[in-house]
Amino acid sequence: MADKPHLNMIITGHIDNGKSTTMGHFLMDLGVVDQRTIDAHAAESEKTGKGDTFKYAWVMDNIKDERERGITIDLAFQKFETPKFNYTLIDAPGHRDFIKNMITGASEADCAVLVLSAKPGETDTAIAPGGQAREHAFLLKTLGVGQIIVAINKMDDSNFAEDAYKAAVEKGKGLIKSCGYKPDEVPFIPVSGWKGDNLVKKSENMGWYSGKTLLEAFDDFTAPEKPTGKPLRLPIQDVYSITGVGTVPVGRVETGLMKPGQKIVVMPSGAQGEIKSIESHHAELPSAEAGDNIGFNLRGIEKKDIKRGDVLGTPDAPPAVAKEFKAQIIVIHHPTAIAPGYTPVMHAHTAQVAATITEFLGKINPQTGAMDEENPKFLKVGDSAIVKIRPVRPTPIETFQEFPEMGRFALRDMGATIAAGVVKEITEAHTP
Repeated sequence: MADKPHLNMIITGHIDNGKSTTMGHFLMDLGVVDQRTIDAHAAESEKTGKGDTFKYAWVMDNIKDERERGITIDLAFQKFETPKFNYTLIDAPGHRDFIKNMITGASEADCAVLVLSAKPGETDTAIAPGGQAREHAFLLKTLGVGQIIVAINKMDDSNFAEDAYKAAVEKGKGLIKSCGYKPDEVPFIPVSGWKGDNLVKKSENMGWYSGKTLLEAFDDFTAPEKPTGKPLRLPIQDVYSITGVGTVPVGRVETGLMKPGQKIVVMPSGAQGEIKSIESHHAELPSAEAGDNIGFNLRGIEKKDIKRGDVLGTPDAPPAVAKEFKAQIIVIHHPTAIAPGYTPVMHAHTAQVAATITEFLGKINPQTGAMDEENPKFLKVGDSAIVKIRPVRPTPIETFQEFPEMGRFALRDMGATIAAGVVKEITEAHTP
């Protein structure tokens, strides 16, 4: 397993366009899930009075509440292998209330599948303003997921007609182009999640299609370079005090390398110390690199100097700390409109901090990326804008261009994700 590169893939699309069914069937055809499990799901689905229509979807939806409602709530994780890669599959909810999970999912994803329906009415709803396929595609692009495949699902509904595929592709191309993807570089694969066409095996029902199956297309993704050559950035997830050992912070190395004996600095406190030892799953490690989840022991750092949301780096290239920054955001959800002075909670890497959007510099045209309107008075759902944000306390964060892993954030309020964004530049830095 360990010798293949690893990719995180997120499955997105509008509710009822068949994401979960498609991926459930895909995993069964691949042999990751056995027929017995599917049959058990079918029997259970019959009992709930839904016929056997949910038997594949339930592979991904393994939470009882989701089965009764027939929708995907939380992110379901499944692992599978292709000839080239090891994948972790993240099934993102299409349902409105669960967009926050979609954001936490997308910020981890290397690549995505967007599922669109070949049924004309369903496609139109999904890509219309307010449709989830549109929203997901924008989010993926804003959050830096550059590689995407579009699966045109429910081909069985039109008896596998090429016209139905072409019509859906036309709409799909318009959508992803408006989000900033290059349509010519994105494969559009006609599939039937229900019948299994073109998931793992080539479909016999679509002689007119000469392209790849979903499985084959997954091997055309490229594994991102591990950002090991960059300066060390490790956001702190938790800090434990262990008797006889001392202070043990844990977190995931986002960029760079670390090893025992290395001098480090903790931001925003500016406290300096040295790494004594590193461990993962109770085994000591000689070093750790980008992507590793680790615990480590520090010399010279007291427990009061380090907490969740802080970022560890090296004194020669310390993590940036912002008092204020410029960002590009996309408004995902708000009952009315947002005006300058609005203070939601910003979630960036492991940090959570109240942050005020102090100024709206301009609205961005999503199609062209050009500035449409300077200093708008308010922003509503669907708007993309350049804004200034001031966290209530200095927060370690980086520009998206230099450290994509550290430059994305979500803004949440009233239990919902209001906006997602990326850091463009730090306009006022904090030095401890």
